Amino acid sequence: MGLAILKSRAELGTEAPPVTIEVFLSGGLPTFSIVGMPETAVRESKDRVRGAILSSGFKFPQERITVNLGPADMPKTGGRFDLAIALGILAAGKQIPVEAIRDIEFYGELALNGEIRPVRGVLPAALNARAAGNSVLVAVANGAEASLSKAETRVAKTMLEVCAHFSAQHELQPLQPIRPRGIAARHPDVIDVRGQAHAKRALEIAAAGGHNLLFIGPPGTGKSMLARRLPGILPPMSEAEALQTAAIDSVLGRRLDLEHWRQRPFRSPHHTASAAALVGGGSGPRPGEVSRAHNGVLFLDELPEFNRNVLEVLREPLEAGVITIARAARQAEFPADFQLIAAMNPCPCGFLGDVSGECGCSADRVASYRGKISGPLLDRIDLQVEVGRPSKEALRTGCRSEETSAVIAARVFKARTIQLQRAGVCNARLQGEALDTCCGLSGDCLELIEKAVDRFSLSARAYHRVLRVARTIADLAGAAMIMPPHIAEALAMRLLDKRT
Repeated sequence: MGLAILKSRAELGTEAPPVTIEVFLSGGLPTFSIVGMPETAVRESKDRVRGAILSSGFKFPQERITVNLGPADMPKTGGRFDLAIALGILAAGKQIPVEAIRDIEFYGELALNGEIRPVRGVLPAALNARAAGNSVLVAVANGAEASLSKAETRVAKTMLEVCAHFSAQHELQPLQPIRPRGIAARHPDVIDVRGQAHAKRALEIAAAGGHNLLFIGPPGTGKSMLARRLPGILPPMSEAEALQTAAIDSVLGRRLDLEHWRQRPFRSPHHTASAAALVGGGSGPRPGEVSRAHNGVLFLDELPEFNRNVLEVLREPLEAGVITIARAARQAEFPADFQLIAAMNPCPCGFLGDVSGECGCSADRVASYRGKISGPLLDRIDLQVEVGRPSKEALRTGCRSEETSAVIAARVFKARTIQLQRAGVCNARLQGEALDTCCGLSGDCLELIEKAVDRFSLSARAYHRVLRVARTIADLAGAAMIMPPHIAEALAMRLLDKRT
C-alpha cells in the first residue's frame, strides 16, 4: 500500500483552479481507475501513463491503482495531468521519494516513450502557482511562457529526466526568468493615408481615450487603411496587460511571441463569422475574437454585413470588458476589454451622398441596411465619423505633408499618461464618481450639451460618452477643464445621432 499527493491545476477559461492528485496503491486484483469527473482525454491517460512508465525503465505496479482528481465536482480535461499521475504512481510505489514532489505543480502530457509534450494554458497555471508559493515543472516547449510568471520553473524532455532529478541523480536547474526584448512591431504608417484630416483626428482621439470608433463612407475612401493604422499610434501594453493577453494565447495553445511581447493585438474577423467565433464557445468554452483582442483592437469591416444576432453579442463585452460563456456542464469567463473599430458604407451600394451621384438605393433599402445595427450597439460607439472621398490634390504624388504615426503616437501617449495619473484608467473606462470628477462642466458646456440632448434625443449612455470624448479632446489640448469647443467637437463626431 502507498499514497502520494501531487499538485496541478485545471484549465477553466483563463482561470486555473487547483487540482489535488491523490494516487493510492492497495491490494487486490490489478486495476487502474481515475475518479473526479475526468473527461475522455483524462481517462485515456491510463494507457499513456502505463506506456511511459514501462518505456522509462520503471516497474508498473501490479496492484489496485486509484487516482483521485479533486475537487470531485470540477470537470478535468486534456492530457495536462499525465505527468503528475505517472509520478504519483512511482512515488506511491516507493520508486521515487515522496518528499521530493511537494510544493511543485506538474503540467505535461506523456507520450508512450516517456517524452513530455506541451499542454495548453500553462501561463495562467504558472501565474496562480507563483501566487500560491509553488514552483512548476513543465515540458521544454512550455518553459518560456511558464517563466514569464516569475514562478520557479523547471523543464524536462522526458519523464526519466524528472525521475532522475527527484532521485538526486541529475538535477534540473531552474530556468532564468525570461525578459522579453519587446521589439517594436512595424505597423503601417498613418502618413500613407492621403487627406482625410477629419478621420485622422477621430483616430487620434480614439487612440488617446480608448474610445470605440465607426467610420462611415463610400468604398475606397480609406476606412480600412485608417483602422489598420490604429495599433501604430496606441501606447505599448504594460507588463500586466501583456501577461493577460499572453494568458489568452496560452489557453488557445498558441506559441508565445516574445519579440512582440508588448504589441497590442489587432483582430479582424470576416463578416461571415458566427457568434461563437466572435465571443467564444464550444462544449468546453474557448476564447473568441473579442478575447483575443483583449487590451487591443477588434476591427469589424463591413459592419452591417455581419449577422445582427452576431453583433448583438458584442453589447455585454463592450460595456463590461468581460464575456461569460455558460454551458450545461460548465461556465467560463474570459477577459474582453477591447477597443472596437468598425467600418461601413452609407447604403447597400455604398454611394449614398457621394459626389459621383451613382447611388440608386431606395429609402427603404437604406433604412433596412442601417437597421442591421441596433440602436443600443450604436450607443456604445463613441465616435461615428464620415469618411468622404479625398481631394485630387491630396491624392497627388508628393503631397505628403501629413504627420507620421510616430508624431501622433507621442501626443496619444502624453494624453494617456495624464488619464492614468488622474483616474487610473483611460477616459473610455470612466464610471460613476470618477466620471463626475474628471468630466465636470461649466455653465456654457452644460447649456451646449443639454441642447444637443434635446435636439438629437441622446440617451443617457450617449450623453456620458460625449463627456468622455470631450475629456479626451481636452487632454490632447492640455486643458485642465472641458471647454465648449471640446464638447462641440465631441458632438460633431456622432454622425448617426444627428441623422435620427
